[in-house]
Amino acid sequence: MQLYNKLSAQERAQMLEQAGTERLTLSFYQYAHIGNPKLFRDHLFLSWNPLEVLGRIYVASEGINAQLSVPAPYFEAFKSHLDSISFLQGVRLNIAIEQDLKSFLKLTIKVRDKIVADGLNDSSFDVTQKGEHLNAQNFNRMLEDPNTVCVDMRNHYESEIGHFKGAITPDVDTFRESLPIIEEDLSEHKEDKNLLMYCTGGIRCEKASAYFKHKGFKKVYQLEGGIIEYARQVKNQGLENKFLGKNFVFDERRGERISEDIIAQCHQCGAPCDNHVNCVNEACHLLFIQCESCSEKMNQCCSDACREIVALPEEKQKALRKGTHNSNKIFKKGRSEVLKFKQ
Repeated sequence: MQLYNKLSAQERAQMLEQAGTERLTLSFYQYAHIGNPKLFRDHLFLSWNPLEVLGRIYVASEGINAQLSVPAPYFEAFKSHLDSISFLQGVRLNIAIEQDLKSFLKLTIKVRDKIVADGLNDSSFDVTQKGEHLNAQNFNRMLEDPNTVCVDMRNHYESEIGHFKGAITPDVDTFRESLPIIEEDLSEHKEDKNLLMYCTGGIRCEKASAYFKHKGFKKVYQLEGGIIEYARQVKNQGLENKFLGKNFVFDERRGERISEDIIAQCHQCGAPCDNHVNCVNEACHLLFIQCESCSEKMNQCCSDACREIVALPEEKQKALRKGTHNSNKIFKKGRSEVLKFKQ
C-alpha cells in the first residue's frame, strides 16, 4: 500500500511535461474536529494519489489546510470525494487565476499540531466566534470608509510584492508575530474603528478575527476567500481592483499577478521587480527578489559567496554543505545582509 511519494520532483516534472494535461491549482481549508488525523491523512493520500493530485496539505485535530493541483479531467472526481467527507461537503475552493503545469511536483500530506502555526492557546477563546465575511464588492466599499483600518495578515515577503491600497503591512516573519503587534498598535480603536483583515486564501484571518474579537475589538471583518477569491470576483464581476501588484503563493509559481503595478524592487540592484526566486546554492535557498539582469549576472545566486560555491563541481558542493544547515536563512525569508536593496 503506497502512502508516500516514490518519484522525485525532477521525475514528476518530466512526467507532467510529457502528459501535457491541463491542471488546476487550488486551495481550501476547513476548521473541524478530526478524531484521528493520521488515519484521515492516509485516507486522503489513498484517495487522491490515483487522481494524480499533487500539493502540500496539512492535517490536524483542528482541521485541514490544503494547497494543491489536480488534472482538469479529474476535477469532478476530486470534488466528489471532498463532498463525500461530511465537514468538506461544499467547501469553498479557491482556484488560482493563473495556472501552471508544475505548481506542485509532489503530493505531501503531513499531520501537524495545527493547520496554521499561530502560537495561540485556542482553549482561551472560541475560534467559531469569527469576524464577518465580506465579498469583494463589500470589501471595496469598506476600504473606502474613513473609519476603517485595513490590516494585511501576511508576512513581510508576501506584502512586499503586493497589498491593498492603504493597508497596514506589519514587518513580521510569521503570522504569530503579527497578532500582538496589531493588537497593541490598534488598542485605542477597539470600539470605534472597523478592523478589516485579509490574507492569501482566508485561513489566517479566520483565526485572527476570532482572536481580535476575544481581545475586545467590536467591529471585525475579513475578506472571504482571501486575495485569491477577491481577484476572481473582481475579474468576473468587473469590479474595481484595489489590490496593487502580485499575490504571493506557496507553490512553484511564487506569485499571481493581480494588477500590473510593480511595487517592489530587486534586492540586489534596486530595479523595479517583484519576482521571488530561491538562491540556487543548495546550502542556502534564500528566498529573495531578483531581476533578470541580476539573475544572469549572479548565476541565480543571492551573493558572490553563493555564486562561487555553485561554480564548484557538485561533489565539492556536497562536501562543503555536509553536516551544515541554513534553516535560519530559510526561515528569515527575504532577510539577509547580502540583500542591499531589501526594503
